[in-house]
Amino acid sequence: MNDLSKRLLKFAINVITLLRKLPNTLEYKVIKYQLIKASTSSGANYEEAQRASSKADFTNNLEYH
Repeated sequence: MNDLSKRLLKFAINVITLLRKLPNTLEYKVIKYQLIKASTSSGANYEEAQRASSKADFTNNLEYH
């Protein structure tokens, strides 16, 4: 796991930890759901881009996710 992968994982964990402190009202549940999806998808997209077969493929994966 490289430095950016570690930072993205730590970011997602920090976001989830923070969101657990918010109230469980309907409005906050919607916000929590969206923020968790957004914070975890950056790491997933980066990992997918790391598996690119070429430099052009890598750049394309980073630009369109």
